[in-house]
Amino acid sequence: MGKEFLAQDPWRVFRIMAEFVDGFEAMAQVPPGVSVFGSARARPGQPYYEKAREAGRLIVEAGFSVITGAGPGIMEGANRGAKEAGGESVGLNIILPFEQVANQYVTKLINFRYFFVRKVMFSKYAVGFVFFPGGYGTMDEFFDTITLTQTGKIHRLPVVLFGADFWGGQLAWMRRTMLEQFKHVSPEDLDLVYLTDDPAEAVRYISEHLAPRDREPMPAPGKWDTPEGKVIP
Repeated sequence: MGKEFLAQDPWRVFRIMAEFVDGFEAMAQVPPGVSVFGSARARPGQPYYEKAREAGRLIVEAGFSVITGAGPGIMEGANRGAKEAGGESVGLNIILPFEQVANQYVTKLINFRYFFVRKVMFSKYAVGFVFFPGGYGTMDEFFDTITLTQTGKIHRLPVVLFGADFWGGQLAWMRRTMLEQFKHVSPEDLDLVYLTDDPAEAVRYISEHLAPRDREPMPAPGKWDTPEGKVIP
């Protein structure tokens, strides 16, 4: 774990570069997509699996592709809905010690060794995000996404939290503790997300708040400013 391990680092850079190049080339051929996140433990027939399936279908019908982590559960549900609707169903699979097998509804599969390279693909090629209930991985992607948005590192993209019974407590804690008690975030930072229990509402929100992609990202305002001059909460 000493010098021999460190000596491999310069060569590891080339492997990382290759993953970026392969990912960019593959994703450049995919229609603008909505990245969908959520637990791998949901099962067909369970409410959130079926809601993810419906969301995947509606996303495709709205003219977008669906991008997931290629796994089972919520990811499978979203990919399934996309494929059943005849759309592009992308899976960004991570190679793990306990091998994760891509679900059968992925139409374009890209494998990654590095989590951070895979994360770039989720955000770079997305026009919006939908976060279903999930575990640590979902939380990681969620906070990473709003951090990049808050700091202006990516465009202000619509971020939907799906499931009030799951996300409601999280949002209440963010407001009470992070904002009001410790003041570690600003009031407008809580406006970066939209909460719903309706797949159609989630897709409508994303469709109505698309960001222009031909300019450099700028720090996100607290509200959406529309061309008509209206301010939408």
